[in-house]
Amino acid sequence: MASPSVLIRFTRFSKRSEMAGLGIAHATLKGPNVVKEILIGITLGLCAGGLWKMHHWNEQRKVRAFYDMLEKGEIGVVAEE
Repeated sequence: MASPSVLIRFTRFSKRSEMAGLGIAHATLKGPNVVKEILIGITLGLCAGGLWKMHHWNEQRKVRAFYDMLEKGEIGVVAEE
């Protein structure tokens, strides 16, 4: 007959294999982490705001360049006939 230590090792191994499957299923059943979602939202908001600001600055630079060229007489807004 097998020694008691072998039986204990075998039962511990079988419980570990059962619990491994339960641990994975349990992770999917957890609710949302509120702090994590707030930080992700702040990060995405700052990134989107930064991109919008960069776009705005680029458009502002184009308008400023247009009016500078208009003042210097390099371009005109009246269509030539």
